[in-house]
Amino acid sequence: MSLNYTEEELNLLANTPHIIGSAMAFTGSSGLFGTGKEMFVNAQAVMAGVKDYPHNALIQAILPHVQEGASEAMEKMKKVRDWGVERYKAKGVTSAEKFQDAAVEDCRAIADLLAEKASEQEAAEYKQWAMTIAEKVAMATTEGDFLGFGGERFSANERALFTRIQDAFGVTTLLA
Repeated sequence: MSLNYTEEELNLLANTPHIIGSAMAFTGSSGLFGTGKEMFVNAQAVMAGVKDYPHNALIQAILPHVQEGASEAMEKMKKVRDWGVERYKAKGVTSAEKFQDAAVEDCRAIADLLAEKASEQEAAEYKQWAMTIAEKVAMATTEGDFLGFGGERFSANERALFTRIQDAFGVTTLLA
């Protein structure tokens, strides 16, 4: 398989789904345990791309494949994570709001990149995968509850970020 992307572009494509989930997790007020659960769901949803999109060459190329070797998969994930951390540090991302803004900016850049280089199906599936990650993280816990009672599953802040990401990708989903 030959993808026509630079290493920088592949890093952006690999890092952004995780960033979307992280931004969604830090948007609400789920508390320590709720945010922890959201981050766990984020990792699961990102890795689900391997099995959910088996024929999407782009998604398969950017995700680590544990069955090909755990150490290689971990090294690939670490490389992308380190790239993303350095990139966000260089952008001066120091707050949840700046993190959200940077995530949305990356989604816009990816929408442009996919329009230029991906097939229509690859682009649609990548965006669907990314939006599914955002939705799963948002729905992982309730916010505004007391001792587990009450609260809302998809908070106003999460809905606002979801809409911004959706708009950046130029997609419409049933959730927002």
